Amino acid sequence: MTIDYDSATVELMTLRDFLRWTTSRFEETGLFFGHGTEDAFNDASQLILHHLNLPVGEVPELFLDARLTSAEKTALMILIKKRIEERVPVPYLTQEAWFLGLPFYVDERVLIPRSPFAELISDRFSPWLSSPDDTSHILDMCTGGGCIAIALAHVFPDADIDAVDISDAALEVAKINQHKHQLQDRLHLITSDLWQNLADKQYDLIVSNPPYVSDDEMADLPAEYRHEPVDALRADDNGLALVRQIIIGAATHLTENGLLFVEVGHSDVTVMETWPEMDFLWLSFEQGGQGIFMLTQQQCVDFSNRYH
Repeated sequence: MTIDYDSATVELMTLRDFLRWTTSRFEETGLFFGHGTEDAFNDASQLILHHLNLPVGEVPELFLDARLTSAEKTALMILIKKRIEERVPVPYLTQEAWFLGLPFYVDERVLIPRSPFAELISDRFSPWLSSPDDTSHILDMCTGGGCIAIALAHVFPDADIDAVDISDAALEVAKINQHKHQLQDRLHLITSDLWQNLADKQYDLIVSNPPYVSDDEMADLPAEYRHEPVDALRADDNGLALVRQIIIGAATHLTENGLLFVEVGHSDVTVMETWPEMDFLWLSFEQGGQGIFMLTQQQCVDFSNRYH
């Protein structure tokens, strides 16, 4: 279909006009909503409200009939056109994403946060983490833009957090977020190929959302995912190459009572088929999501002995 953006820029006047028109265009052009928004209206409102420097969330009734200036309309229409024609996810257009109620800077150097880890972190990994107040050393492996690590720092205010990634570009974004949340003292950003630069460090809690998408899955992803860094999504060995190395390394980097939580998304079936002897604990989520398993330190040792 052909959209007359120039005519719309002239004819649309108010915030209400733009919300209605943009929602309709997002819906009819078949956009994918899965990067922090649930539907066309939520996607449109997040983009428009952020652009107008209004609170992102419930659309404020006070401003619905306020008219946009010509400059505001022209700049906004450029973003709407990019969202529709180039399939750029809204967080990349606004350079802002939300995770566990916290704002983060994002750009195309990192994935957009959307992990069910948010629910686990909010619950302080209850009931599996028996003494959350005594959790003093935490590792976020494959941290990307640092969203999970920073959420962990907020929920575990007395813990030191190591955030590891192989990508210097991703860690540049993580550093922006580290300063944004004033966590220079407790959050340590480490460039490392998984465990390579961690020496003999040990942790009470290790969490990881590594690349786990297989080649077949990559081919089927919606166009919006093409804007995310491929190396942060795709992994060899049917998506499990890094997962295997993370479990093996956790055997020596977890404390005796430490726990490992790893997200593998829709690769959960592949995990169970590949390592059927392992008793993975698969977690369920009230707020939706799937594909996070938990292993104890001893289970990681057993895995390492069997599959190293």
